[in-house]
Amino acid sequence: MILEGTRPLSGAGSDKSNQQQISDDWFEEDRCGKLRKDMDDVFVVLKTGATEARDKVPVQLRTTLQCVPHYAVFSDYEETINGVRTYDVLQNITESTMNEAPEFEIYHRLQEVGPDGLTDEEMGDDSNGPFGKTNNPGWKLDKWKFLPMIAGALEMQPQAKWYIFIEADTYMVWPNLVNWLAHLDHRQNYYLGSPMQIGDVLFGYGGAGIILSSRTAYHLHNYRSKHQQELEHMTSQEWAGDCALAQALKEVHVELTWAWPMMMTSRPHEIDHFSEAYGRQPWCYPAVSYHHMSPRDIEEMWRFDRGWFKSGKNALLLHGDVYRELVHNRSLAERPDWDNLSPAVIDFDPPTQPSSEACADACSQNSECLQFSFNHEMQACKHASTTFGGVATNGTDSGWMTHRVQKLLNNFQSSCPEVQYIFE
Repeated sequence: MILEGTRPLSGAGSDKSNQQQISDDWFEEDRCGKLRKDMDDVFVVLKTGATEARDKVPVQLRTTLQCVPHYAVFSDYEETINGVRTYDVLQNITESTMNEAPEFEIYHRLQEVGPDGLTDEEMGDDSNGPFGKTNNPGWKLDKWKFLPMIAGALEMQPQAKWYIFIEADTYMVWPNLVNWLAHLDHRQNYYLGSPMQIGDVLFGYGGAGIILSSRTAYHLHNYRSKHQQELEHMTSQEWAGDCALAQALKEVHVELTWAWPMMMTSRPHEIDHFSEAYGRQPWCYPAVSYHHMSPRDIEEMWRFDRGWFKSGKNALLLHGDVYRELVHNRSLAERPDWDNLSPAVIDFDPPTQPSSEACADACSQNSECLQFSFNHEMQACKHASTTFGGVATNGTDSGWMTHRVQKLLNNFQSSCPEVQYIFE
């Protein structure tokens, strides 16, 4: 089936030749078989780019995508990675836009010389700031993929009920996703995502994953086929493709369903599992997605995920389960070269000199303090009244009031009389 306004993409991602073989060492066949059956009406798009694909896509292929029956990898360059083809999703951008928009300079070079012909600066993974990776030409090109990937997904799997769009550093807990979607009607308009905002535009953050019902996907595709030039002009004015996607969806009268905290914008170790936001607390919600996951993070989460569901005793994985079983370490009291992401800056009155010991002592004297960190270079002490896992950071020492953290866990231990979902 070739949809109007698109160029055919040969060899859908569900072809057996494109599927990574399941190893007995990695997953049990019966478990994978059940998940494949449950996901038979779901199509997954992994969106990436040539500047990152070879580093980040392989771990997804050997872990999270093993049990997904229908998927494709959309990129800005066609190549084969571990036996799986990537598709150039930008091939249907109009010629005038490609010639005028400066972001396509790297795209044209890619088609001529391939990833190996790019410079180190072009291939570098620039740090992510408030306005994205502004010094990374591959990242700036990425905004153009969001609208074309809808048409590409519909062409590859036109009968799917749900379309899931993720990035190479997104982690999806598929059993939780399937359970959630079973409560929703794909014949209704759904646009699910973790909320972000630029100006007055509220949109689903692409890194946490974007979920469209088939009704929404077809509405948007039909609109784009008639207004492609207008939408490309709108995209040229935006710096974030997920924001442009939301504006296009607004044209077909589909608003975002706020899926936080089921869909998260960061790693499990960087999430505050205990505090409230948007009137919700993560603890009793199923964990559906995480973002900014390194290949090592994905491996670790995959081992934990499959172990959790392996016995068949656990139907869902709640955020509370993730914190208690993966993030929390009862023996962890202090850790050098580690930042536990404590947010509150603590100032000391003379003659007290800032130090790790003074920071820890101040935390112990404050009954609401659960953890502390001390940065030696900045001589900065920070406290938190909640608790995080944190990230490796040279020159920072972290510590936890373990008895207080355990008390907090005990209070939350039986706090989920029922699972909480987001439906609207």
